[in-house]
Amino acid sequence: MHLLIWQWAILALAAFSTGLSKTGIAGLGVLPAALFANALPARASTGALLPLLVCGDVFGVSFYRKHAQWRHLWKLFPWVVVGVIGGYFALGRIGDAQIRRLIGGVIVVMIGLHLWRQSQAEKLAELVPHTWWFAAIAGVLAGFTTMAANAAGPVMVLYLLAVGLPKLAFVGTGAWFFMLVNIFKLPFSAHLGLINGHSLLLDAALLAPMAPGALLGPVILRRINQRTFDVLMLVLTGAAALRLLV
Repeated sequence: MHLLIWQWAILALAAFSTGLSKTGIAGLGVLPAALFANALPARASTGALLPLLVCGDVFGVSFYRKHAQWRHLWKLFPWVVVGVIGGYFALGRIGDAQIRRLIGGVIVVMIGLHLWRQSQAEKLAELVPHTWWFAAIAGVLAGFTTMAANAAGPVMVLYLLAVGLPKLAFVGTGAWFFMLVNIFKLPFSAHLGLINGHSLLLDAALLAPMAPGALLGPVILRRINQRTFDVLMLVLTGAAALRLLV
């Protein structure tokens, strides 16, 4: 796969961001998907990013594996399967231009959801997060967006915040969720031809910038102003998403 210097630079930033997002800085969750889709053809970007996400998930689970609350995951998984299958059929029936716009649109919606979640944080506890239909909506939406655009992060942030998990349980539950779901997605992406020898070689090269991001994530999270950082990342992600839509 022949890439220009600017493409390598964007992909390296995306890989580093992937590592950070998996080990503590959840606000970066949709940035790698937006960057990959700007550096590569939109359809190919979804498959190229997925194995890198799985590698990042391994870091996240290794750091926080003991803190997961599995009862919330079991509620989600059946509905996530429905969403992933829906995303699989969507990817199999639309072309690159449509996927590019779909990824951009999904990311814009996810950013809006993230901002709404921040503004409504105090009110989320008044919702009904422990009902079956709340888990069903969150699971289907997370499954579809993660299959179509690797952009389920804000959905899971909303769900895990709504069920009232403490900080470590929040991170640990999310880490296990994404590792298992991303592994589940691998054969679907491979069947669509989105994962191949070229994309795997690219992922192998991008492990170099991803690993330091994963190792630095917990350190940076303790020291940086999270609100300021999230705003900056949302602006960058929004700009990348708008470029996909134009």
